[in-house]
Amino acid sequence: MPFRHVVQQGETLQRIARLYAVNSVSLMAANPQLSLHEYVIPGQMILIPAKLDHQYTVQPGDAWESVSLRFGLSREELWKANTFLDPAVLRPGVTIDVPAVRDRSVVRTTEEYGYPEMLRDLTLLKERYPFLEETCIGHSVLDRKIPAVRIGTGSREIQVNASFHANEWITSLAAVKFIEDYAEAVRKGGDIHGSDAAALFHETSLWIVPMVNPDGVELVLGGIYPAHPLFTSLHEWNGGSFDFRRWKANINGVDLNDQFPAFWEEERARRAVPGPGPRDYTGEAPLTEPEAIAMADFTRSRSFRHVVALHTQGREIYWNYRDYEPDDAEFLALKLQQASGFKSVKLRGSDAGFKDWFIYEFRRPGFTVELGSGINPLPLEQFPALYEETARLLVRALAL
Repeated sequence: MPFRHVVQQGETLQRIARLYAVNSVSLMAANPQLSLHEYVIPGQMILIPAKLDHQYTVQPGDAWESVSLRFGLSREELWKANTFLDPAVLRPGVTIDVPAVRDRSVVRTTEEYGYPEMLRDLTLLKERYPFLEETCIGHSVLDRKIPAVRIGTGSREIQVNASFHANEWITSLAAVKFIEDYAEAVRKGGDIHGSDAAALFHETSLWIVPMVNPDGVELVLGGIYPAHPLFTSLHEWNGGSFDFRRWKANINGVDLNDQFPAFWEEERARRAVPGPGPRDYTGEAPLTEPEAIAMADFTRSRSFRHVVALHTQGREIYWNYRDYEPDDAEFLALKLQQASGFKSVKLRGSDAGFKDWFIYEFRRPGFTVELGSGINPLPLEQFPALYEETARLLVRALAL
């Protein structure tokens, strides 16, 4: 029989479905008053459908491919457990058997990815791969820690970061999935996208900051509620809307990728955004926000050979900044283009970004990589192709 669940702070429909090990489609079917495109509110009551272990009731719109992906199986594995059914089509209302997944990957790539999911995954990954190192580089406005993970022991240090912009949280999913895949390749002594993982591990030290803007990501995924410490301000800054899915800034309404001391004054004049909001507000001065300060301090504390900032969308690589980039920057960007299929682009009319500042301050290569195509936040259906391209790019970046 179904039972009731009272929504808690920080929960989303997908997190509740995960908590009770039920499919989000089944959860929605039990709660027709809800929508996956709307937020749930703390204190709200929802029904949790009864679940049969290892079985699933086919929903309208389901197909063999989508259901197998949802449960981490191949299409063939799912069909072999249900050979009495039509292999061409799944009919709604039919109950199918779901075999146990043999490969229990830590990172779940078919679900929304926020701060709790990242912390969970990093904890499990460190348990599985003891050679991973984690450090806290600072804290967000709401005092969430900002972790950085090191994989590798080499003297050539490289930084990759993700989710400067809140509605680009899919980049965090890509970053943590890459940590898992790279660590597994090292453990097995195999290769990763054609490169010797063990050799890369001993030659390089890859530092990944998987979520620069955790407060903003949680705002996009969970919205606000009356007890939120910035409830009134955020509602006002968002134009009176409670839909925060397009929010890019941090929780103070400052765009973290307009916060760095690289011709910041010109960027402020160009943006001409007078105050806090969903995007493009530079703040009152460079490096006023704790997340930007943490990234600047961390970057200055290491000797990074180059940096890669993951953003969405456009499938492009930006590699230059006001001619301060080193002479080989375009050549290196072309190597990343060859590996990923993204287009190398010489960008004009942009200042104060993290990549801009890194090039300006250190005169070393810096790359902003725009993953995927469409409107942010990108749909998870894009993730398999998006991640394949990104992983190839990151492997090539290790060898630059």
